[in-house]
Amino acid sequence: MKINLYLLSTDYYNCDMIRLSRLTDYSVALLSYMGKEGKSDLWAASDLADRSGLPMPTVAKILKLLAKSGLLAAHRGAAGGYRLARPMSEISVADIIEAMDGPIAITDCSEGSAHSGCNIERICPMSQGWNKVNRAVLKALKEMSLADMGVTSTTMPATPTSGTLQAVGE
Repeated sequence: MKINLYLLSTDYYNCDMIRLSRLTDYSVALLSYMGKEGKSDLWAASDLADRSGLPMPTVAKILKLLAKSGLLAAHRGAAGGYRLARPMSEISVADIIEAMDGPIAITDCSEGSAHSGCNIERICPMSQGWNKVNRAVLKALKEMSLADMGVTSTTMPATPTSGTLQAVGE
C-alpha cells in the first residue's frame, strides 16, 4: 500500500480556508458603521480608529485595501477621507471577503482557489463535490449584502470593553 505523504504533512491540515480573517471581520464592521452613520459622509481613518478602538495602522490598512478594491472611494486632501463607493445594499459579503482575503474557495482544489496543482487531484473523488459546495457558498455570500447583515445599532462604541472592535449591533 502506497501512502501519500502530503496527506500526513502539517501543510495539508493547517489551512484555514473557511475561516474569515480578523481584517475581514473588522472590515464588515467598519463598512457597516460608515454606511449606517455616514451615508455619504467622508470618514477620516483617525476618526474610525478612535471610534472603533482599533489601532490606526490597522484601520488605515483596511481602508486602503477596500479603496483599492473599489468598495470605498478615497478623497485626498485636508478635507479628505473615505466613503462607501456604492450603497450598502450593493456591496456583497463576497465583495468584502475577496477584497480582504482574496478568492473564496473552501478547499485548495475548489474552482476559484488561489492555489493550484493539488497533489492528490488525480485520485480524489471529491473535487466535483467540493466545487458544488464552493459554488453554493459563493452564491450565498454574493446574495448577502452589507445591508442584509442585520446591523441594528447605528453607533459604534467609542471605547470597546475588550479593547478591540466589537461588531456593530452587539
